[in-house]
Amino acid sequence: MSINIQSVTKIYGEQKALDNVSFSINTGEIVGFLGPNGAGKSTMMKIITGYIPPTSGTVKVNDIDVIQQSLEVRKQVGYLPEHNPLYLDMYVKEYLTYVADIYKLHNKREQVDKMIELTGLTPEYKKVIGALSKGYRQRVGLAQALIHDPKVLILDEPTSGLDPNQIVEIRNLIKEVASEKTIMLSTHIMQEVKAICNRVVIIKNGVIIADNIPDNIGKVNTDNFIIEVEFADSISIDKLKAINGVVNVVEAKTNVWVIECSNDIRKDIFAFAVANNSSVLALQQKQNSLEEAFQELTKHG
Repeated sequence: MSINIQSVTKIYGEQKALDNVSFSINTGEIVGFLGPNGAGKSTMMKIITGYIPPTSGTVKVNDIDVIQQSLEVRKQVGYLPEHNPLYLDMYVKEYLTYVADIYKLHNKREQVDKMIELTGLTPEYKKVIGALSKGYRQRVGLAQALIHDPKVLILDEPTSGLDPNQIVEIRNLIKEVASEKTIMLSTHIMQEVKAICNRVVIIKNGVIIADNIPDNIGKVNTDNFIIEVEFADSISIDKLKAINGVVNVVEAKTNVWVIECSNDIRKDIFAFAVANNSSVLALQQKQNSLEEAFQELTKHG
């Protein structure tokens, strides 16, 4: 596995930012690391990348301990922090060459040119970074994170503050490089998670509270089935409530009903329609959206 986190706790003064956190990320996975502000996401990412040490616990990247062999870990990891720290008075190509020198790349010219092309910086690479839009600055940040061809990519809010077009461009760029990398990214944009990630880890108050594929996260804390059905004709709500297993019924709009039930009653609904001289125009089992599940899991209390 690429990342292995075991019993990690991080304490700042009297504040416990991470509380006995354990999880692992397999090679090739794209994991969305979600949580409300102050939940411990950035702290966990900084520990994985070796920027800060844990108070206790162990973290390994490709079987290398981030405390005992911090420099070796940094060779394996590409990191884009939440607040992209760039030298604004340097030119794009100059800056990327500088980063390549830090990593002591033997093919630095080729890598710099490759990153400029890969991240879509070709129209802007002769500009001073301070003159770039935020979208292009994020591209520069991604280029520096990728320039040494790391096996693991850690992205903290990579699309924060970008406009919708820029978000799509950065998202597509991440997906393009994902085939060869293990990627962990934090974001508050649930559509981004659905579009990119094949797994979601949610943290709240420094504790992992969910870890699953995006579709299954929507089923968390949902004991009952939710079924939406559209009938061709008007139906009595009392008759619907009389179906065995129905817990609650709400008419969403004319002839469209949302039914909460203790078991899957879809066959019973078809039989009900026939018995009441009607027909079913549409029927689907629904689940919470990822955003609704996130809100439910991370709400106060």
